[in-house]
Amino acid sequence: MIKTNIKNAPYYNIGQLRVDYWNKLKIATAELSRCRKGSTNEKELRDDTKSLLNDLKGVEVYFAAPGMARLQKLENSLSRLEHTSLANLVSETTKQLVGDSYKSNPDFLDFDEHSIESVEVHEQFNSVRKNHFEVLFVDNMSIEEEKELKHNFGNLRASHDKFTYGIVVQRSFQDAMTALLFNHNIQAVVVRYAPPYHSKLITPLIKPYIQQVTKLDYSSRSENDLGPVIGTLIKQFRPELDAYYVTDTSLGHLKDSTIKSFRRIFYQTEDIQELHLTIMRGIAERYNTPFFSALVEYSQKPTGVFHAMPISRGNSVFKSRWINDFGDFYGRNMFLAETSATTGGLDSLLQPTGPIKKAQEMASDAYGSQHTYFVTNGTSTANKIVMQALVQPGDVVLIDRDCHKSHHYGLVLSGAYPVYLDSYSIEEYSMYGAVPLEQIKRKLLQLKEAGRLDKVKMLLLTNCTFDGLVYNVERVMEEVLAIKPDMIFLWDEAWFAFASFATNYKQRTSMFVANKLYEKYKSSAYKKQYAEHCKSLEPGVIPKLPDPEKVRIRVFGTQSTHKTLSSFRQGSMIHIWDQDFRRKSEETFLEAYMTHTSTSPNYQMLASLDVGRRQVQLEGFELVEKSIEMAMVLRAKINDHPQLSRYFDILTVADFIPSKYRQTGLKEYYTKEEGWNRMEDAWEEDEFVLDPTKITLYIGRTGVDGDTFKNKYLMDKFNIQINKTSRNTVLFMTNIGTTRGSITYLTNALLRIADELDEEFKALNSKEKEILQKRIHSLTKEVPPLPDFSYFHHSFQAVPGVPGGNIRAAYFLAYKEENYEYVPLKNCLSLMEKGKVLVASTFVIPYPPGFPVLVPGQVVSKEIINFLTVLDVSEIHGYKAELGLRVFKESVLDRHKTTTSMGSMRMNETGKSTKKIKEKI
Repeated sequence: MIKTNIKNAPYYNIGQLRVDYWNKLKIATAELSRCRKGSTNEKELRDDTKSLLNDLKGVEVYFAAPGMARLQKLENSLSRLEHTSLANLVSETTKQLVGDSYKSNPDFLDFDEHSIESVEVHEQFNSVRKNHFEVLFVDNMSIEEEKELKHNFGNLRASHDKFTYGIVVQRSFQDAMTALLFNHNIQAVVVRYAPPYHSKLITPLIKPYIQQVTKLDYSSRSENDLGPVIGTLIKQFRPELDAYYVTDTSLGHLKDSTIKSFRRIFYQTEDIQELHLTIMRGIAERYNTPFFSALVEYSQKPTGVFHAMPISRGNSVFKSRWINDFGDFYGRNMFLAETSATTGGLDSLLQPTGPIKKAQEMASDAYGSQHTYFVTNGTSTANKIVMQALVQPGDVVLIDRDCHKSHHYGLVLSGAYPVYLDSYSIEEYSMYGAVPLEQIKRKLLQLKEAGRLDKVKMLLLTNCTFDGLVYNVERVMEEVLAIKPDMIFLWDEAWFAFASFATNYKQRTSMFVANKLYEKYKSSAYKKQYAEHCKSLEPGVIPKLPDPEKVRIRVFGTQSTHKTLSSFRQGSMIHIWDQDFRRKSEETFLEAYMTHTSTSPNYQMLASLDVGRRQVQLEGFELVEKSIEMAMVLRAKINDHPQLSRYFDILTVADFIPSKYRQTGLKEYYTKEEGWNRMEDAWEEDEFVLDPTKITLYIGRTGVDGDTFKNKYLMDKFNIQINKTSRNTVLFMTNIGTTRGSITYLTNALLRIADELDEEFKALNSKEKEILQKRIHSLTKEVPPLPDFSYFHHSFQAVPGVPGGNIRAAYFLAYKEENYEYVPLKNCLSLMEKGKVLVASTFVIPYPPGFPVLVPGQVVSKEIINFLTVLDVSEIHGYKAELGLRVFKESVLDRHKTTTSMGSMRMNETGKSTKKIKEKI
């Protein structure tokens, strides 16, 4: 692989650059139109305009709109000294580009025949608004051939077409890949003839933004191979696109890999109408929403309601004198679509055979899974379904201690034994990071030494975390499978559903990696690599690669579609890539799905999941990229603004991730001095990366804690809603619904808060200033300790002396009131110093951060008590301040003792055996 040395760039992405250069051109041409003819200023402005037009050519060559045709028209106006006309045309083009209105305008590309003004008149009289997209043709054709191609395809348009498209032609491999990276409007690719490899179009202006292209090195391949290679790479970079191949090669000589890489293969002699109809059909298929469409059709049928749900059809609402305002608020369609029926064109979620089944299959295709199931009770329920489906009483589950509480309750329901994994701590900001791979492997090898590896069933990790930490999914799975080749992985991707639709992100998603590893391990090249790897190891050292003869790919991902994509609240999905699913898991999965899924699912929620899938397949690549761009813009604004940076800091990659987990050394995505740092290498190589759409604002210098800042300032004064705070931080998130206006509003709010803090601080007397400084010192220096998981009391160890606890037994033991007692928090430390062992009888979950610091059966440590004592959050689930900490009575623990002492268990977990295991790793 070739690595580029380009690290910094003045813009985050090509979209930012493109819009900014069009705006610069608008300003320059507006000034030019007002300038006196023949003046020195006119010459300078004409030169500036020429330069900007030339720069934009290096960008617009990869787009059909505004594209090269529009730039040519602008150059013609400039050469004819038509400055007013030029300024008007640039202004209108910029308006269309920034507002994205051209995407629904079928005539926007036809610049030679229509002006923008005439198109708007056409729309007014004909009410034409159609979904518009672009088709990339890869073909080393002449300019004349390109014009003929566009003309011929333009003649195939029909007035009743639901979609329209423009054509952008690229004449080399590198330019085709650049267009795929830059141009979000491309929905189909047609590869014709054998393109040359090298680009003649890449300019210094765009070079910083094509690192993913320059890292590809296929220059040694023959031109005849490059077309099929493009088909393969489309599946990697833009798998949602339809790819077609036009060739003269006979079927007998076409490689299987080529046939599989393209949706359809055409021959040069075939009429282009067939290609046109196929392109339109491909878009129509992705646009189709089986369940939403069925629900819309059902809602329009006249129906007599003699089933449950009086609210169906709105009959109980609109005829009411007392609740008809409820109907007015939601509108009639909401109620017309309410039903308990599973017939009449609808379907059953529990046993789908019609539109729900088809909608789930289409979602599976969109996310790259083998199977996808809709969940209407949120990812909390999705997690319990997967847990119950795959593990049974006595199985061992390696689980991230600070994962969502639904997983811990799932362990109680399933009866599995958890082996808790501790994330590294970020104490300065009262947060936890993620679980290092070395710790996961160490726990596995401890279990192997104890003869318990066969009982280990699942590894459960949160990806990405609430604060935005993302695992190197491929590395984790590969090195874990080297130790336990049949391990099942459950990746909780509640906050990561959008990641499948961004090039950098998707390589760290469960489904993408599952498919990649499956293909890798069955290849002859990998089998050779594995044999060579084993030969290179010292005796006793654990391989880092799985045995291809034993490895099984079994991966489950749970996603909160509603958190980061378009879906009603609680709309979630379970994605499955399990090569043993039908043989080992399907029946138990369906039983668990039946157990936890309502027999009366919300049809509006299911319809939203269906429509959300349509959206990400057709515009997910663009929307996700824009959400990342919005986050980057906010980072830069706060970093650069002197007033904002007085009180606030955006926490950096280095703040969240210790250097030993950042192999590339990337510290931050943006600095005022260097501009934007490209993140591609880090996302490919580092053990952990930071999702830039999770923006953690450090507020320690304000003297205001996170909870107060959220409520007093953000909510009460500006109605800005956020999900999470810590003692000295607040977390903002951008998503596909975030707009430039939203970012501007938040920036304005922070500026006003900073100004208000200025005024407050100036008004303080000396004593008040002293109090303020103490608060600031407390928030910035006196950080509470972040406790790790202690250990399970020997009464609740799964096996004496071996990691793993019987959380289910402890949980249900506390159902009887006589088995537990309350100890005031202030008394806990003194009792522990006297030798009393306190064992939690319930989950204790501070919110935030929202994960258990104590689980049933866990021994309470001094660190945990210190942590609970200094917490300044008002909500702690499982703890009642007026009663104290709920713990088991000693007499109950005595009855559940095992023959192994606590000391020997601790030695097994932390003693000499751990040292030997480290050496093996």
